[in-house]
Amino acid sequence: MAQRAVWLISHESGTPLGGIVKFSRRYPTVEKRAKVFNGASYVPVPEDGPFLKALLFELRLLDDEKDFLESRDSCSHINKTSIYGVPVGGEELWPVVAFLKNGMIYACVPLVEQTLSPRPPLISISGISQGFELLFGVQDFLSSGQKTDSELNTKLSQLSDLLLQTCPFGTLLDANLQNSLDSINSASVTHLQKQPAWKTGTYKGKPQVSISITEKVNSMQYDKQEIADTWQVVGVVTCKCDLEGSMPNVTISLSLPTNGSPLQDILVHPCVTSLDSAILTSSSIDAMDDSAFSGPYKFPLTPPLESFNLCYYTSQVPVPPILGFYQVKEEEVQLKITVNLKLHESVKNSFEFCEAHIPFYNRGPITHVEYKASFGQLEVFREKSLLVWIIGQKFPKSMEISLSGTITFGAKNHEKQPFDQICIGGTAYLKTGS
Repeated sequence: MAQRAVWLISHESGTPLGGIVKFSRRYPTVEKRAKVFNGASYVPVPEDGPFLKALLFELRLLDDEKDFLESRDSCSHINKTSIYGVPVGGEELWPVVAFLKNGMIYACVPLVEQTLSPRPPLISISGISQGFELLFGVQDFLSSGQKTDSELNTKLSQLSDLLLQTCPFGTLLDANLQNSLDSINSASVTHLQKQPAWKTGTYKGKPQVSISITEKVNSMQYDKQEIADTWQVVGVVTCKCDLEGSMPNVTISLSLPTNGSPLQDILVHPCVTSLDSAILTSSSIDAMDDSAFSGPYKFPLTPPLESFNLCYYTSQVPVPPILGFYQVKEEEVQLKITVNLKLHESVKNSFEFCEAHIPFYNRGPITHVEYKASFGQLEVFREKSLLVWIIGQKFPKSMEISLSGTITFGAKNHEKQPFDQICIGGTAYLKTGS
């Protein structure tokens, strides 16, 4: 459960390589272990320059790299895990954990304690989850209270010393870098109780537990009898436990609302100490029946100091919250579109915002739009070939709205206009969000 190397890369268009390595740290002792464990499949960690270019290429962030490549961009290589194989010197460095957040790329190479040929399942590589925890900890440290470039540079200069304490020899002990910084700056730190090695500090103050639940409805509607519509709720429970003591024990209980659908595919944070087996066995792959576990869902845990995602889950709903119809007809350089949206009666007619995005791929910029909307406003992003229908904070009393119009496009320019291998000809989609 160790890391071979860690990088922080500022993604900056216009620079010679498309980015600048702001921080890097290698762990030679872990690298020697990787060479022994991986055997003939071992690929060394490259220098910063070659790694930077290879990673930006894999993430499609190079300014001059816009062409479709089968080995990287085909449907069989869709990446859903933020784990990549980076081509370096004719070989492939794998696994590389990397993600882009607020213009900064966070990356690391976890140690795999076995041969890489054939590739082992991701779930068997404990260093991957530790790598995510380390990178999220660094991200939280850099983003907390950071207002200016000078403050960011100050925090970057502190990383080297902080990782000596929180991630010695590539092994993560504590992802809360800010807490470690406070410990370093303190003149003296007195521990009244024996602390676990992974928790370098304690909270002092008013005890409180903050919980937030975020749910997203993924729905695909085709308006065709031969293709069934699909929809699913994906949720995450985020917690922040401010509790005194070195190892506080907490039990968080979640209950479904009246007639609520059971939670499925539940994944919990490693700090959860035990779990009812019925919670783990509920899966959306199996047909739902009366035996599905309906809660309450209890999570006993010893929380970390930082904010963490207690669990992820999916759930089924009887109908999508918004029903839609989208039709496109092509006439030379023009498209005629018709959009009908209906808010389901079971959904509360009140939103922070609600809008529909209508992208047009593989075409030139929008040069002219004529439209009629029964409700809301339409914004036109000409260079992005995108229409955004701003519905607002509620639907009208009828719960139904419509948009129709004609869009004219100019000449194609692949460097500026969005390109997609799937959305060709009459194949298109509309995406709503609230």
